[in-house]
Amino acid sequence: MKYIFLIAAFNALFFAVLTLQKKKALHDKILISWLSYLGLYTGAYALFFNRLFMEHQLLSAAFVSLLMLHGPFLYLYISALIDQKFRLNRKNMLHFVPFLLFNLFLLVASFSPGISAGIRLDHTEGDHGTPLLFNIFLLLTALSGPFYFGLSIALFRKLDINIFNNFSSQEPVNPDWLRKLVYTFGAIWTALIVFASIHHVFHLFSWIFCTHGLFLTLSVFIILIGYFGLKQQEIFIQYPDQNVEYVTETKTKYSTTILKETDAEQYARRLKHFMASEKPHLDPNLSLPELAGKLEIPSHQLSRVINEQFGINFFEFINQYRIEEVKARIGNPAFDQLSLLGIAFESGFNTKSAFNRVFKKLTGITPSEYKNRISKNTPSQK
Repeated sequence: MKYIFLIAAFNALFFAVLTLQKKKALHDKILISWLSYLGLYTGAYALFFNRLFMEHQLLSAAFVSLLMLHGPFLYLYISALIDQKFRLNRKNMLHFVPFLLFNLFLLVASFSPGISAGIRLDHTEGDHGTPLLFNIFLLLTALSGPFYFGLSIALFRKLDINIFNNFSSQEPVNPDWLRKLVYTFGAIWTALIVFASIHHVFHLFSWIFCTHGLFLTLSVFIILIGYFGLKQQEIFIQYPDQNVEYVTETKTKYSTTILKETDAEQYARRLKHFMASEKPHLDPNLSLPELAGKLEIPSHQLSRVINEQFGINFFEFINQYRIEEVKARIGNPAFDQLSLLGIAFESGFNTKSAFNRVFKKLTGITPSEYKNRISKNTPSQK
């Protein structure tokens, strides 16, 4: 087991060094710090866990407190990844306050033999009971992981809204790998924390079983987050023109945007004419800022027109045109030489899965079923 932890520690530091070579966005910088912390933490556990929890009680408590950093790093990484305007500030640093307070308590306890004697993780009976504040900090440590996994899931919901408001294709911009990673390891981590809590309260299981389980999970997490995080690109790329911007979740409420009904109707007519004549939906990477730039309409106003005049978001709006393009080409003999997937790619879709999913959602049937119906209703040529 020791060597598994050392391999994970090496991978964390290795991926951190590789990420340093990238043109670093803010989420990359957070990832570098996160991987460095994980590498050193896991490596220290691999080398010293036998002596640490048996001979150095205060130090082992401080070591356990480091688990409180995992959740904040995850939350800040996802925040920087999905929010174009996210910045590290004093408010964000508040996520690290519980960790600092825990260690401040341990520092103060080290000067008081009566308090420090009760701080133990091995349940050895002593003359002093366990300090209440120590139990509270242990509880906060246990709850930290599930709490931040929950916050991260909420961030993914925000990301979904922003993607559908700004992009016509999900696949290139949606970090689905991170979503699956958070869901899977969130469940495993929470289960292990429950085991650790049961151990501490009821003295069931062994402490090494609990900590080995946590660090084994952390080791797998390190390898996956390092590998995929290294390849992750920016989602919301900055445009040189500062007047061109993405529409974030808060802007879709339009609480401060003034748009006259006549202007909205005029924008809607311009949009429909442009879609019919220029067919921008054939570009699989079309985004809201790009379409807004071509129409010379502010992004937030174009988003509002699509939402209010057509009753759908940008993703649905563009893909409706793509589906109509596919249907028209399926019924056109000039495209008989192309497969369904070939027609889909030429109509603006960039993956087979996206094409099948969107077609089924908007028409209620699969592309193959639609083609068979068209074939049955089309007279055979002799």
